[in-house]
Amino acid sequence: MLSKKLLQSLAIALAALTITACVDDIANTGTATAAETDTSPSAQALRKLFADSDEASLKVSPISALFRGDGRYADQFGDYISDDFIAQLRADAESEWKRLHEIDRASLNAQDQVAYDVFEYQTRQSLDGLTPEMVALTIVRPINHMGGLHVQYPDISSGKSAARFQSVADYDNGLKRIDGFTVYIDRVIERMRQGIKSRVVETKLTTRIMVTQLDDLVGQGVEKSPFWQPIVNMPKEIGEPDRTRLTAAYRTAIADKIVPAYKRLQTFLKREYLPAARSAVGLSAMPGGAKLYRLLVEQSTTTKMTADEIHKIGLAEVARIKGEMDQVRKTVGFKGNLHAFFEHLRTAKEFEPKSREDLQARYAEIEKRIAAAVPRDFSLIPKTPLELRPVPDYLEQSQAAGYYNQGTPDGARPGVFFFNTYDLPSRKTWGMETLFLHEAIPGHHFQISLAQENTSLPNFLRFGGNTAYVEGWALYAEWVGRELGMYQDPYQMFGHLNDEQLRALRLVVDTGLHAKGWSRDKAIKFMLDNSALSVTETTQEVDRYIVNPGQALGYKVGQLTIKRLRAEAEQSLGTRFNVKNFHAQVLDTGALPMDVLDAKIKHWLTSR
Repeated sequence: MLSKKLLQSLAIALAALTITACVDDIANTGTATAAETDTSPSAQALRKLFADSDEASLKVSPISALFRGDGRYADQFGDYISDDFIAQLRADAESEWKRLHEIDRASLNAQDQVAYDVFEYQTRQSLDGLTPEMVALTIVRPINHMGGLHVQYPDISSGKSAARFQSVADYDNGLKRIDGFTVYIDRVIERMRQGIKSRVVETKLTTRIMVTQLDDLVGQGVEKSPFWQPIVNMPKEIGEPDRTRLTAAYRTAIADKIVPAYKRLQTFLKREYLPAARSAVGLSAMPGGAKLYRLLVEQSTTTKMTADEIHKIGLAEVARIKGEMDQVRKTVGFKGNLHAFFEHLRTAKEFEPKSREDLQARYAEIEKRIAAAVPRDFSLIPKTPLELRPVPDYLEQSQAAGYYNQGTPDGARPGVFFFNTYDLPSRKTWGMETLFLHEAIPGHHFQISLAQENTSLPNFLRFGGNTAYVEGWALYAEWVGRELGMYQDPYQMFGHLNDEQLRALRLVVDTGLHAKGWSRDKAIKFMLDNSALSVTETTQEVDRYIVNPGQALGYKVGQLTIKRLRAEAEQSLGTRFNVKNFHAQVLDTGALPMDVLDAKIKHWLTSR
């Protein structure tokens, strides 16, 4: 997701590596609500501010517009890392902050007050991330092996993602964007050279992996490139003259523009950047890194919690979940200790998928069972369809076991659950139910699709997000799987606990790496000692925390917040508590910072 407020921190995000309080059930139909029909001056000013902010974001980020299904800027790639781009983001945020505080919040209705609070919070975070000091620590690290348009844009342009290829105009727009993409690659090199001078650089580990990635991207040549796939799948409606012209133009663009740009980036990384990259993996080893990490922790968790506080919570959660894992060991009758059970689950052939097709078939069966169960606990069901696909070959080595890409609000592009088939024996079948619950139903697919489909919300809430809410909800969705009849197989219950343990481990390992001086080897060992994750999975996870400091903290913090709010609702309402109503309250206003979500639920309980 590339929302306005996320986009305002795109330089940071790419470098540091997307209400009605008094009713029981809100139908997510997009029909008019009190917020839409309120004609008071304050409400009109607020809606005008939101609309102006959203439109400005689409102009500076054409890629965001593509993900929305908005083709007005489809002939443009965008800027993203120039000084002018940063200055524009800062000026926009300052103007929006001023306009917001000219509006009388007290005169707004309940839904608009929530929107006001979220917009205020996100604008404040944008301004904090766009200070000259923070920009200097982030803009010079615009890419890493898990993030950056150098690896994301090929998929976007494959014809199976955000960019549409249905008409001649679509194809011509794609050619124009390729020109912008090659300019972007050269600007990346310029920024990273600046980082060498200021000693604000990525790690040698990350740099080596990027070089390997670029080997793959360069090695694809023309006809194996994702950029070529729209030619392979060109609609029959496109006539022969245009078909011939476009085929030749794309062949030339890939061969003479994209591949040389990737080669320039690869040569730079090998010869100039790698020798200057830092050996220490923690952000605190970089000049200004400790201050940047504090900001990233706040952005991810939407709280004021310190790294020490989070580290302690993580240790406590690791111990609790480890105890539940041992209960599963006893249930299945395993004779060895828990560490031996971990090793058994890592190595036993019975838990390995037979093939890529077998893995996909198993996920399809899980989808069928979950889809049948969710109406019992959810009144809001998205209309956006869901598809299951393997991770593209050129991304699978560096990606997690699974992830989700949102569809469009009109359903023209489905939401997609991507499952990783790299090192197939490491994709243990006992972890499949919990992964699907998190990434698809009722996790990311529900939360993201429901927000996008709810036209009563301002666009920054329909398309925006923060890690604590988005990932906290998905982790909560894994826990809800217990109530949806999942995990009947004790090994699937272990998989659920193992994934929850992963999120608890993140609290310890992320803060350990970036605030306590942990080495990569220490982080990997801690995770292997306390979970049944494979060496491949563990290594990928630790490398992810290294390149994206703080991001992994939001999952557990968000889940614990939602679970606490549910417990408070159950205690307050007693026999009147209805889990469908609670889920609707959490989901019907888009992604909220934790303090705003807390206030919303408390208001709802008071009104009840």
